[in-house]
Amino acid sequence: MQYSQKVIEHFTNPHNVGEIENADGVGEAGNDKCGDIMKMYLKIENNIIKDVKFKTFGCASAIATSSIATDLIKGKSVEDAVKLTNKAVIDALDGLPAIKVHCSVLAEEAVKAALADYYKRQGIDPAPLLESFE
Repeated sequence: MQYSQKVIEHFTNPHNVGEIENADGVGEAGNDKCGDIMKMYLKIENNIIKDVKFKTFGCASAIATSSIATDLIKGKSVEDAVKLTNKAVIDALDGLPAIKVHCSVLAEEAVKAALADYYKRQGIDPAPLLESFE
C-alpha cells in the first residue's frame, strides 16, 4: 500500500490531538468492519470553530484523516465546516489507497456528528442543515 507524504506526516505528527473540556459539540463515528473510532471535539465562538481536537483509535489512515479534517475546519464558520466532504479530506492528503477511503468518510461523519451535537445544544434541529450537504 502506497501512502502519500502528507498521510505519513499527519500520521507521525498528527495535529489537534486531544480532548476539549466543556466542548460545544462532540461527535463520534466508527466502523465495525475495521474497528476505527473517531471522536471530535469542537469549541465554537460567534459561529467560528475556535478549536477542534480529536481522539482516534485506528490505523494510520484513520489518524491522518482525523488530523487533516481538524486542520480543514479550524478557524472556519460552522456553515463552512458542515460542507466538509470526504473528497476534500482525501484531496488535502494528496490521496488515499482505495482500501482506506472509508477512513475519510469516518472523518467527515465525526465532524458532522460534532456539528449536529453543537446544533442540538443550541436548540436547533441539525437534520435540515446536515442533509442539505449530503
